[in-house]
Amino acid sequence: MSFSRRAFVKTLGVGGAAALSGAYIPRAYDLPSFWTPALLAQEGPLLLHNNENPLGPGDKVLNAIREHIAPDGASVGRYPFQLMRNLVQAIAQRFDVQPGNVILGTGSTQVLRTAVMRYTSSSKPLVTATPTYEECTQYAQLLGHAVVEVGLNDRLMLDLDEMAEAAKGAGMVFLNNPNNPTATVYPADEINGCIDKILTASPDTRILVDEAYHDYVTDPRHETQIPHAVQNNRILAARTFSKAHGMAGLRTGYGIAHEDMIGELREFHSGNTVNTPGIIAGSISILDIQRLNEESARNTEARQYTIDWFKNAGFDATDSQTNFIFVKTGMNAQEFRDGNRENGVLVGRNFPPYEEEWARISIGTLEQMEQATESFAKVLRVNATAAA
Repeated sequence: MSFSRRAFVKTLGVGGAAALSGAYIPRAYDLPSFWTPALLAQEGPLLLHNNENPLGPGDKVLNAIREHIAPDGASVGRYPFQLMRNLVQAIAQRFDVQPGNVILGTGSTQVLRTAVMRYTSSSKPLVTATPTYEECTQYAQLLGHAVVEVGLNDRLMLDLDEMAEAAKGAGMVFLNNPNNPTATVYPADEINGCIDKILTASPDTRILVDEAYHDYVTDPRHETQIPHAVQNNRILAARTFSKAHGMAGLRTGYGIAHEDMIGELREFHSGNTVNTPGIIAGSISILDIQRLNEESARNTEARQYTIDWFKNAGFDATDSQTNFIFVKTGMNAQEFRDGNRENGVLVGRNFPPYEEEWARISIGTLEQMEQATESFAKVLRVNATAAA
């Protein structure tokens, strides 16, 4: 039975249609009550909880946005159809693929949701890790689709063997590499081996590889799945401008896949959802390799400082390959979070089943991390000077 996106939205109703169009669905962890009396005396808390780039997108991007909108702002009163084509061309140029291999989204969120809607169902489950980035899981559950969650291994990495086994008969497997919240990454040969196992055992299953943090990886064994995705119509690589590009507030992302898969996704995808400033920014940033390299180096320095501080204080962290760390504080995550909030520092939410001892901390600038470790020392009751 042919089942178009329009028919699906009509069946689901107005409320469901809002969800499918990428409308924002508030969740408890998005709405922290951090404005305590202690914080009202300062400009605002130190935001180390959402894995954002503290520097934003940089001068080239900001100048391009200003130039396009100036002098009277009339340009944003027009639909950005040509601008979207320009962004698709820029992404295709960056990765040496064809425009037909690219699909845009309101952040990578929309791309992930479209894939869940297209490839999973009540009888074709989503296979995912736990904990990992929750978007696919939450959206599948919202739609009433089946979800199979596979725990991490003893290295706090995706259990690739168990996920491959669980994938038999699944609609889609979600591989977050590097993984959020644990900051761990698999080298290319192990990811490739897992994908081969999945596609051999379950030929109709699709694989979504979320590479949101790819630009922060320093492990030379890691490789993007984009070259494989454009050759194999069962693999989708998702990227976002929200992390290394510093554009979380501009809500722009994309997916890269075989043209046949892009066609399948478009059946369920709202195409006119990306905003003009985000498109302009993405078109400039995707080709500014120098700035991405500078951002990666900046993050690596601040990340290593933070990991070293915790190590010197007696606390282990995973081998982070992202712009956040996952550290074993030995303290309940809520207690750790509340203590730091009182000091004007926000850190990540709970990540079951590790919330009794582990915490996720986003990486700010080096100066911000030096400031943050003063709070960590107070909450963990360690000597800040000795740890530094």
